[in-house]
Amino acid sequence: MKTQEIEKIFDEAEDFLPLNGTDFIELYVGNAKQAAHFYQTAFGFQPLAYSGLSTGDKEAESYVLVQDKIRLVLTSPLKSGTAIGKHIDDHGDGVKAVALWVDDATYSFEQTTERGAKPYMNPETRKDAHGEIVISGIHTYGETVHYFVERKNYNGTFLPGYVKWEPEYQPEPIGLKYVDHMVGNVGWGEMNQWVDFYADVMGFAQLISFDDKDISTDYTALMSKVMSNGNGRIKFPINEPAEGKKKSQIEEYLDFYGAPGVQHIAVATDNIIETVSAMKARGVEFLTVPATYYDTVLDRVGEIDEDLEPLKKLGILIDRDDEGYLLQIFTKPIEPRPTVFFEIIQRKGAQSFGKGNFKALFEAIEREQELRGTL
Repeated sequence: MKTQEIEKIFDEAEDFLPLNGTDFIELYVGNAKQAAHFYQTAFGFQPLAYSGLSTGDKEAESYVLVQDKIRLVLTSPLKSGTAIGKHIDDHGDGVKAVALWVDDATYSFEQTTERGAKPYMNPETRKDAHGEIVISGIHTYGETVHYFVERKNYNGTFLPGYVKWEPEYQPEPIGLKYVDHMVGNVGWGEMNQWVDFYADVMGFAQLISFDDKDISTDYTALMSKVMSNGNGRIKFPINEPAEGKKKSQIEEYLDFYGAPGVQHIAVATDNIIETVSAMKARGVEFLTVPATYYDTVLDRVGEIDEDLEPLKKLGILIDRDDEGYLLQIFTKPIEPRPTVFFEIIQRKGAQSFGKGNFKALFEAIEREQELRGTL
């Protein structure tokens, strides 16, 4: 896809909110304290803030982690019978909220609800000694929500109600920079419904479309459309299953998550070889492709800056579009259920999503499904 085509697509997005970027991603997890240790150790996230019993919250405990522009909030319930606990029971560990940084959270809420969004949280002002934030929220697919976060009058660590978290244990970061995109899995025939939601309710435009001819193997298939806001900082691919001989990864996700939800979080790095090497050394497991993938990959993508051998050793995939190339790799699921995982991506000019790697990637996923007995 050429630069002028991308600019035209961004121009088509109304961007009436507008969105400044991803503010934070909140995951509901069974044990936030242990999950925080995992993300520190394996992914190099740094401790930022804490909320729980010692801050006056009797319902839930949250740990906030940061790495460059990425903020993760890990939240667990403190007692039984809570909505957080039910979410974990129904879905396992998973993304509850994708928070978007906006200039005006009240305006964002009013605009999106007027256009058809289901309200999740009316605009709410929260204050402490460091100022105030305004936060509001709407529902999207499944039980996932979008918060709108307005920070212009706040200079605290994270949000009112949180205190600075400064444990002795602080492993080094590994070069993760920002959220590149986040992928949602929805049910049969629901992709266009949610494409329309992001277009009509949030002013996004469709960046790319993939059908089952693009994303298929001998056994499974899916369809996907990528939605982007006007400045290109927020990209949400939406996947739905397609008919195949066996159960696709999207069907497997829906079976185990029990509803539509966030499938994976793609995070960017400026040096994927160093980042993935560090993650592997810290115990992160990645999907692997056959060594034969690398026999012909340069014939397909052309010359690249990196030596092929370390990419081959690590299992990093390569693809090219009209603007450049990209390097990408996918973790295995990060919890017991085969649901949420991460993508590590380095863009060397490319604006696309690795279409040339789809077959190799999906065959790798199928090998994992076969081991799990869910293919």
